Amino acid sequence: MDEFPAKVSTETSSQPTQSNSGFRGFSVGPVKMDVLFIRTIPGVLMMVEIVLGLLVWALIAGTTYVNHAFGWVMFVSVTLWVITTCLFVVYFLSVPEKIQFVPWPIVMMIFNVIATVLYITAFITNAASVPTNWAPYYNNLAAAAFFACLVMIAYCASSFFSFTAFRGQGSNAATNQATGSLPA
Repeated sequence: MDEFPAKVSTETSSQPTQSNSGFRGFSVGPVKMDVLFIRTIPGVLMMVEIVLGLLVWALIAGTTYVNHAFGWVMFVSVTLWVITTCLFVVYFLSVPEKIQFVPWPIVMMIFNVIATVLYITAFITNAASVPTNWAPYYNNLAAAAFFACLVMIAYCASSFFSFTAFRGQGSNAATNQATGSLPA
């Protein structure tokens, strides 16, 4: 038993720290791709908005029916499709981690609320403008109205989750009480 203290080391070792321990993706040079983003609720909702938004404008663009109301629906659906696709790429490439001076939760909340309001108007315009007596493009335009309603619901859900991310920044009331911090 006399040799026991000689064999025991009381030195502590530190684990190497990682700059981004929650990152589970891969990087190529300065570009980091966050593969797990597509499994998050905002990532899934963005993919749903992209796919359904593409269906909305593709169904309307595939018709030759000329009604100026569908011009508004096309403007809303194409514009929001392009912006949502760009934001998806931004989040997939982990740009918010690199550009931290931009308040990303506020930006996403404002974008999603505006997109929800615009898609509400586009859905109502589309649904009200579907001709009931003109059969050749009725199915395309009715399907576009249906998918516009689904995209509107997806943007509404994104607005809710962006608001919770903005308001709570990932914490809850129990965490705030335990740390002694109060929400603003």
